[in-house]
Amino acid sequence: MRLKNASMLILTAFIWGTAFVAQSVGMDFLEPFTFNGVRSLIGGVVLLPCIFLIQKINARAGEAEERQGTTKDLVIGGILCGLLLFAASSLQQIGIVYTTAGKAGFITAFYIVIVPVLGVFLHKQIGWKVWVAVVMALAGLYFLCMTEELTIGKGDLYIFLCALIFSVHILVIDHFSPRVDGVKMSCIQFFTCGIVSLVPMFAWETPRADNLLAGWMPLLYAGVFSCGVAYTLQVVGQKNVNPAIASLILSLESCFSVLAGWLILGERLSVREFAGCILMFAAIILAQLPKRKKEE
Repeated sequence: MRLKNASMLILTAFIWGTAFVAQSVGMDFLEPFTFNGVRSLIGGVVLLPCIFLIQKINARAGEAEERQGTTKDLVIGGILCGLLLFAASSLQQIGIVYTTAGKAGFITAFYIVIVPVLGVFLHKQIGWKVWVAVVMALAGLYFLCMTEELTIGKGDLYIFLCALIFSVHILVIDHFSPRVDGVKMSCIQFFTCGIVSLVPMFAWETPRADNLLAGWMPLLYAGVFSCGVAYTLQVVGQKNVNPAIASLILSLESCFSVLAGWLILGERLSVREFAGCILMFAAIILAQLPKRKKEE
């Protein structure tokens, strides 16, 4: 089960990493709140037939869809995740305007430090291997993302707030995912994020049908894969997984984005970036090493 969950989270990081291309191209046609709002609504719509099929399969197998008394948790968890996703993605889009992509990627991934720190206050058990892995992953991210001088600006503060909210998002999923249907909670999350995004979209932006049609391909990719598939895999994969370890695995999206640019777009991979990838993969392996006596 642990290997299955880790595989889901790695696939999530892979989809997120490769989706950076779609998000970048999408910004050529659409404004931030329009892009985030529409792709979130697409993600929610994509999951509706999935939920229907799962219910049919469970009904034929004679299995209960949910444990009694979890409907309230399902709605609360989905809405909370949707609001946090909206806040984090909005802050990230605003912050990127004022800082470089490298610094944005590095600071966003600070959730690998924030999650275990918050976990201590929530009485989560964080072993020494996880802390060592956090330091290794942070060093790997520095080599991978940072190529300019380390200075702090307005955009960096926005991105740090984004990382803080993403950390809370991971912990909220950790709290609710063992109690509810992960696919349903993810669906509620997307509809919440999409509907809330409509307010600033119509207030501050000018959404146009021709722009939506022009950017249909990156919009569909981000909506179906980055939202519908990846975030649902995150919710399901995080079930019964230490949130500190989950955050480490999800941070691999930085590696996958660089490797995808190297393999697909022909971008050059420097020795520094290659070393960063190796450090991050080593950190994930270290964090996954089991404590045999305790597990037995």
